[in-house]
Amino acid sequence: MSPDVERVTVDASVVLDDGPWQHRFVPANGSRFHVVEALPTSGSAGLQDAPVVVLLHGFPQFWWAWRHQLPALAAAGYRAVAMDLRGYGGSDKPPRGYDIPTLAADVAGVIRSLGASEAVVVGHGSGGWLAWSMPALAPRTTRAVAVMGSPHPLQALAALAAPRRVPGLRHVLAFQTPMLPERRLRRGDLVAELLRGWAAPGAWPDPETVRRYSEAMRIPSVAHCSLEYYRWAVRSRVRPDGLRFARVVRRTIDVPVLQLHGSADGQVAAALARGSSRYVRGDYRWELVDRAGHFLPEEAPQRTTELLLDWLAALP
Repeated sequence: MSPDVERVTVDASVVLDDGPWQHRFVPANGSRFHVVEALPTSGSAGLQDAPVVVLLHGFPQFWWAWRHQLPALAAAGYRAVAMDLRGYGGSDKPPRGYDIPTLAADVAGVIRSLGASEAVVVGHGSGGWLAWSMPALAPRTTRAVAVMGSPHPLQALAALAAPRRVPGLRHVLAFQTPMLPERRLRRGDLVAELLRGWAAPGAWPDPETVRRYSEAMRIPSVAHCSLEYYRWAVRSRVRPDGLRFARVVRRTIDVPVLQLHGSADGQVAAALARGSSRYVRGDYRWELVDRAGHFLPEEAPQRTTELLLDWLAALP
């Protein structure tokens, strides 16, 4: 690929897709966040009474990862909100704040800016790390948690001592080097490599999906900001902020938890992810999605949506 491709950037407007949803920009935690909201289309409850479900994407994605679930949740009577996390898509990209405590404050602030007092938080991949942490870091705004393709943060950190259990660990370690990962993300070859390598062998991702995520990664600062999540996770293990975070999230989770994992996840082995149940004291449900990889909302959209809706309907 031509070196000129590295210098090509795109405007954040590329993430403003039309669909059965609306785009909003809301303030939270000192920044502005792009959210995509699908309003309830069934039931008699008004907007203020509809349960809020906040969807957190993973890496190397943006809110578009939830395009299949947004209308389905709205049709079931939920107020579904997919946000671009700090540093991604149409959200602000400040130079710092890519630690989990700050990101949790972002999500809690978005929930309040939407006029809600609490929400079910659903996270995938690196967004799943954030979802796992919400009951400890933002308990007042977290009604329940669903995670996909993501072990509990402490489970994942412990696995660094056993790299064979984490197939995607070589990428995470490579992300610690400066500049080169950013260049590869902007070129698009690393985006394609991650999507194909972490997914189950098969037809996904299609060329359009690769194009969309590669294009979004060329929005100024996104490549760098998205890598800062992984850099903080690794480097903070021996720093005071990371040690404080580990102490806080070691508390057992009292809210209901749904954990979905693909049987062919190319980033994290299912056996490692399932061990996360040790951190849950409340109602816990585990579901292994057969023949699916890391990107469940897109690789297995129908099954993922069915499991999510079934679990949501049973929440107290």
